[in-house]
Amino acid sequence: MPQDSETDDGEISSARERIEEGADKAIGEFDQGVVDLLAWLLDTETRARIYVYLRQHPGSTSEEVAEGTGLYPSTVREALAELHEEETVSRGKRESEGAGNNPYEYEAISPSELVSGAVGQVQSQLNAVFNLDERLDRGETGDDDGPVTISVSDADDGTTGGVSDADASDSADAAESE
Repeated sequence: MPQDSETDDGEISSARERIEEGADKAIGEFDQGVVDLLAWLLDTETRARIYVYLRQHPGSTSEEVAEGTGLYPSTVREALAELHEEETVSRGKRESEGAGNNPYEYEAISPSELVSGAVGQVQSQLNAVFNLDERLDRGETGDDDGPVTISVSDADDGTTGGVSDADASDSADAAESE
């Protein structure tokens, strides 16, 4: 009878290991999906990885970011400078009691702020497409005010954002009747 118990324990242990491996794989795929989406918003996977690291470890120096992400320090410094210039990350001097150079500490903006910054660009591009026929017919190059309105709100306030399909269909109907 002890052999059956040992076999059951071995099977349970083996099943647990397979489940844990599957969970690790799912988390890895999810993480890569988030990085891919952020890479689209932030232009490169390098910048996305830095952004994610800073959201997880606010107040990190460029050396800590390089170590935590596995990126070259020079690559991290260059990307952080660009992200700071674009106001995607903020920086401040790290306070230390000893004499010497106090490095910068970086912190990434919230995801809702990041998305809000991209919304204007996406909305303008969508409206340019909606107004394409009008622009081609008249040869105009005016602004891209149009039927698409995108609103973004913080997830904490319980509202959702998105493209207003009603606005798009109302404007399309109005354009057809003209």
